Amino acid sequence: MFKIVPVTRPSLAAAIGMTIVIMAVISSSIIWLESVPHIPILLSIFLLAAYGMGKKISFAKLKEGMIDGAKSGMDAVFIFFLIGILISSWIISGTIPTMIHAAFGLVTPSFFYSIVFIVTAIVGIGIGSSLTTVATIGVAFIGVSQAIDASAAITAGAIVSGAFFGDKMSPLSDTTNLAASVVGVDLFEHIKNMGWTTIPAFFLSLVLFGVISPKAGEVQFPKIDMIKATLVQENLVHWYAWIPLLILFIMSIKKVSPFITLAVSSIAGVLLSFFHSNQTLASVFQVLFSGYTAKTGNAEVDALLTRGGIESMMFTVSLVLLSLSLGGLLFTLGVVPRMFEAVEQRLKKASTTVTSAAASAIGINLVIGEQYLSILLTGEAFQKQFEKVKLAKKNLSRTLEDAGTVINPLVPWGVCGVFITNMLEVKTIDYLPFAFFCLLSPILTLVFAWTGWTLTKTESK
Repeated sequence: MFKIVPVTRPSLAAAIGMTIVIMAVISSSIIWLESVPHIPILLSIFLLAAYGMGKKISFAKLKEGMIDGAKSGMDAVFIFFLIGILISSWIISGTIPTMIHAAFGLVTPSFFYSIVFIVTAIVGIGIGSSLTTVATIGVAFIGVSQAIDASAAITAGAIVSGAFFGDKMSPLSDTTNLAASVVGVDLFEHIKNMGWTTIPAFFLSLVLFGVISPKAGEVQFPKIDMIKATLVQENLVHWYAWIPLLILFIMSIKKVSPFITLAVSSIAGVLLSFFHSNQTLASVFQVLFSGYTAKTGNAEVDALLTRGGIESMMFTVSLVLLSLSLGGLLFTLGVVPRMFEAVEQRLKKASTTVTSAAASAIGINLVIGEQYLSILLTGEAFQKQFEKVKLAKKNLSRTLEDAGTVINPLVPWGVCGVFITNMLEVKTIDYLPFAFFCLLSPILTLVFAWTGWTLTKTESK
């Protein structure tokens, strides 16, 4: 998007003023009106368009900027469609249910917080959604913590840490795909590069949760046992259900295009589903579009498995397109370039550039409370500067996740923070000190930025 040529150069005061107005409109609507982000973003587009026309800029030029902004997200849109299909195919094939069943088999009363962290991480990777993981398995673990007299706040911290580790490292995650796409990095290269900060954060968190875990004797887990039994009764747990995951893993190692990898793994899932179900091709097509609807009678299992399909990705797709259109206008009107001019002279080193990008992602989360915008706006604004300091694009996409994706659940008025508090009935401020993974991720990003460890310089052409 930084390739969009501004049609005007506002004063620094005007650029800052417009930014404050836009942030105020979006943040107030999300925080106080509890609106979905789409409406305030659309309203912000109207405000910017009115400002532009007031400056005698033709609407055709403004529309061109919006379209150019939206175009930059088309790669992500196609990947999102495939993710919706993949999730559906992995449910009907038994891949996701089998992963959940295996993860719950790890649960024991010993090292309880560590186990909660590991299980939610595994399930988060499997389903690619932190909020779904929190709303299902997370709620179950809060109930378990009460049974063994463990801290609800620490349990919630472990749930949030595991769920966002899984979301961050899953090829099914919308934020992971968005961060890779907005910067123009291969999805699996992005995930691999995130390992430099994410894996140390994972193991440090695991140790911390182990140290503070309570000493517990033998305890029964009836709710978890019921979930496992339901998955087996519904004929969704099979040894061959691991094949689509294996295909995904092998093709990603081989660096096959994410589009092809997701498509092949989805086809494998669909074919395997015919081994244990009586569905028709027509019903499979319906599931791939509208998603899988579970009717097991178990509320937790139904919530876990009722998902997927192209239709389920429309919320994300529409938000991405609107956000990128807003970004296109901000660049066309010279708002972002003008503000960046004021600070870019100070960003002559890799360390300060990464730090500024991380601060931007965190700041947008704090001011607006929306993780998608923290990824989109920061990613678009800092691409050119990362090139100037000769840092490969994957450094930026990693920073967006380390300081953008995992920060939103720590913001009490953020979209994720509000959702998690409502689901787990634990205040954001209470679980925040124990969300070790989310706290460690941006810290490690800054440590590596200032030491130069794991930073990749621009590849030679």
